[in-house]
Parts: sequence; C-alpha cells; structure tokens
Amino acid sequence: MFLRTAAMTAGIAALCMTMPARAEDPMTLDDAFRRVAAFHPSLRLVETGLERLDAEQELAAQRPALEAGVELENALGTGAYEGVGGAELTLHLGSVLERRDKAGARIALAQGRIEALRSEQDATRLDLLAEVARRFIALSASEGLQEIATLEIAQRAQTVESARARFIAGATPESVVLTAEAALARARLAQGRATQQSHAARQYLAALWGERDPAFGIAGENLLDLPAIADLRELAQALRESPQLTSFASERRIREARLRLAQTATSPDLRWQLGIRRIEASDDVALVAGISLPLGSRQRAAPQLREARAGIAALDIEHEASELSLYATLAEAHGRYTVAQFEVQQLQAEVLPRLARAEAAAASAYRAGAASFTEWSQLQSELTATRARQLEAALDARNALIEMQRMTGRSFLATRADAAGEAP
Repeated sequence: MFLRTAAMTAGIAALCMTMPARAEDPMTLDDAFRRVAAFHPSLRLVETGLERLDAEQELAAQRPALEAGVELENALGTGAYEGVGGAELTLHLGSVLERRDKAGARIALAQGRIEALRSEQDATRLDLLAEVARRFIALSASEGLQEIATLEIAQRAQTVESARARFIAGATPESVVLTAEAALARARLAQGRATQQSHAARQYLAALWGERDPAFGIAGENLLDLPAIADLRELAQALRESPQLTSFASERRIREARLRLAQTATSPDLRWQLGIRRIEASDDVALVAGISLPLGSRQRAAPQLREARAGIAALDIEHEASELSLYATLAEAHGRYTVAQFEVQQLQAEVLPRLARAEAAAASAYRAGAASFTEWSQLQSELTATRARQLEAALDARNALIEMQRMTGRSFLATRADAAGEAP
C-alpha cells in the first residue's frame, strides 16, 4: 500500500514541476504535498491510533493472571468455634487454563485491527493528496483565467483605439466608442474577478497546512498539456488493488479473527486452584486443590458464532457492491477525461487558430471600413469564451485524472513516456 501511495504522489506531482530549492521560489505541487504531510492532524490521529492498537495487541498476548488468596473458616463463631481454636486457614494460588488457543485468537484480532488502521491511514493519505492536487489545480486555473483576461484587455484596448480613430475621422458614431470602452471595462472586471478567485484559491490551498496569510506563487505545467492515459480495461484491473477494496481484505481478516475467537468460546476455560490449609484444632497442615468447569458454553457461544458468520457473509456482499460502484465511478471519470482531453485538443488545433485569424481579419477590415464594429467585437468575445471553455475542459480533465489516481492508488502518467517512445 505504501508503494501505491508513493506512486500516486509521484504521479500527481508529475502534473507540476519539482520542489523549489529556495523559499522564495514558486511553490510546486510536490512542495504542497510535503507541507500537508507534515502538518495535517488527520495523519497524526492515525499514528496515535496505531500506538493504542499496539498496546491492545500486547495486552491480548498476555496469559491469564495468577490469583493468590487467603481464606479463614470456622473462626469467631459460637460454641466449639468460638475464637480461633477451631479455625482453618487456607492459602491458595489459582488461575484460568485457557483452551483452544484463545490468546492466539485475540492476537490475530488485534493484528487485524492494526492492519485495517494502516489501510485506513493509506486511504486517508491518498484522499489528502488528491485534495491538495485539486486545490492546487484550481489555483492554477484561476491564474489561467487571469491570463485570458489580460489577453482580452489587450484586444479590447485595440478596439477602443480603432473606434476613437474612426470617430475622430467622422466614420463612426460616438456610441461605438462608448460600446468599445464598456467592453474594455468588462474585460478589466473579469480580470479583477479572476484575481479575487486566485486569492481565494490560494487561501483554500494554504488552509490544508494551517497557513493563514499565504503570499506564495505557484509553478506548474501548462494545464492544457493533458497526458495520454491507460484504457479503461487496464484501469479496471488496477482497481482490484485500490485502497477502498484492499480495506475489505483487512476487514475480512478482522471478522475471521472474531469468528475464531467465538469458536474458542465453545470450549470452556478450566479454573484451577491449589493451596495449603492449616487446621488449628489439630495443628495439622493439608493440601487443598480444586478445579471448575463452566457448563453450557457451547449454547452460550452459538449466537456469537452466528453473528460472526453472518458478518463475513455480509462483508462479501458489501465488497461486491463496492467493486461495482467503484468501477462505475472509474468509468465515469475515465469518460470525463477522454472527452475533455479531446475537446481541449480540438479547440487548440482547430477552433482557436481559426478564431484568432478571423479576429485579426475583422480588425483589419474594421480599420479599413469593410467590417462593422459588432462583427469584430463578437469575434473577440467568442475567442475569449473559447479560451475560457478550453481551460474549463482542461480543469475537468485534471480533476478526473486525480480521481482515477485516488481510486487506484497508482499513477498512469507513465504512458506519457510511452507515447514519446521512452521506457516507462
């Protein structure tokens, strides 16, 4: 499980650059991972839980304690037993003789709980890594929106300049200039909104490691550079070793240990006692011994056995249902990624270049008086909207990729090297 966690860490970190060498360098995703791993209380909570279960395992391995006792009989009574003349004093030592390796069953149960908690720790770590990655990508996307707004401002500033020139020349009414200035103001508003979103996203990310006034910058790859991933069949095979499903194996070991412990309860423990008795009246000493065996242990253990067997059967059904649900979620995430990847690539290769050429042509035509201001403005709006849509699709793809990595505990970014003809 640790290897799968490490693989996912490396895989998600591959979305961005390496850890900065100096504090003033831009923060990378790997740096954010390290901060959360060192700070987040949920991971420390699991560590304390492991310490508690280690103590429980040590306690389960202990044998029944010896019991020492003293009994005084036939003393301080009446008649012949007045005073201590007829008293009998017994010193004894006793314990319980466990049958059917009850200690081994208790140890197995404690060990199963430790393994289950370790699986839970791995799953918690994976969930945290995925959450860090989602917030980091969201911050990257907000900065991408700022870049798009900057480009739009530059375009709208050109329209204002051209509209004013034509207005001064008497070739266009003042309303066109005002409309162009309003469009420029909206572009600046969009940039301000993206800046505020970036600030909020930075606060949201830094909250994972307890930083209240973050001022760091981030460094990462181009969000539009989406890697090729394995097909759904390969991912489905890896899903069998996912943290969610491996936790069922740990839980099954716990329930089997409980069944074994319930089975040992059908064999009653023997309580023994051995001691020395002094008879005061005759000044003699005698050996005393005793043994006791509870009756009806098998009948009392029967409900516990039925419960343990039913728990194992229910767990198998839960495992099957969870596997179906996880596969459906994996298929949905895989489909989201492939659709978004296709959209990003098509927009980049087919749509945006044509829109950019159309916007440039409309600008030249407007300055020459061969096109209307509305045509040019609409092309600028469509170009900006398409860039924003491409970024939104890329963000959706990244989140789907993170979800697939979280579910499987693996990185499938090695296919990027395969696509380049490199060894994985």
